[in-house]
Amino acid sequence: MKTLSMANGDFLPMIGLGTFKTDQGKIYKVIRDALELGYRHIDCAPIYGNQAEIGAAIKDTLNSDSLKREDLWLTSKLWNDSHAPEAVKPAIEKTLSELKIDVLDLYLMHWPVAIKPGLLFPETADDMIPLTEQPIEATWQAMEELVDIGLCRHIGVSNFNTKNLTALLDSARIRPEVNQIELHPYLQQPEMFRLCQTEGVVLTAYSPLGSTDRPERLKTPGEPILLQDPVILAIAEKHAATPA
Repeated sequence: MKTLSMANGDFLPMIGLGTFKTDQGKIYKVIRDALELGYRHIDCAPIYGNQAEIGAAIKDTLNSDSLKREDLWLTSKLWNDSHAPEAVKPAIEKTLSELKIDVLDLYLMHWPVAIKPGLLFPETADDMIPLTEQPIEATWQAMEELVDIGLCRHIGVSNFNTKNLTALLDSARIRPEVNQIELHPYLQQPEMFRLCQTEGVVLTAYSPLGSTDRPERLKTPGEPILLQDPVILAIAEKHAATPA
């Protein structure tokens, strides 16, 4: 597995297993199989609703196999309803409890969006908290404190645009080390790519295969399918590889 070197010398496995859209009752076997196949980076989030089962799979693997905790890179995220500084530490503590670990390798601010406590998704404008009232910088300071007290080793963001990320890079005491965004040949985001290269931020791609299993309401009739794209197919054939 190829890795990226982080500022403190830790190594981030470049290919991770995303756990979004994998239901409870199925994710346990998925994690066990993935670890057996060689995955070492597991990407989680409380909003996915399956962290407890992921934790059980990780615990059982570490108890029965030759893998050690330090062989794994576990990522999770802060949901939008926990942006208040006093809510950040309880949020990661719940995640650590679900994953059955003492420290997270990477903790991401899931979205640059704040919603009222206890909500999964906003349904009206009243469910949102304006960033003038709950600024990203204040949430980030609380995340920095998580590193200080040893609950996570690295912090970063997800779904940030260049304006969000630049502002945070300018104000942060501990700079965000990762930005996780949707990124694939149909959504290449060159401006963000250049910014992250310049600033030394790891750019993580989610849905790199095009997310063809997303809900039908999010699809456009007749939209192209990434893994059937003629250019992708030609590159795959040239390298004797699958389109994925």
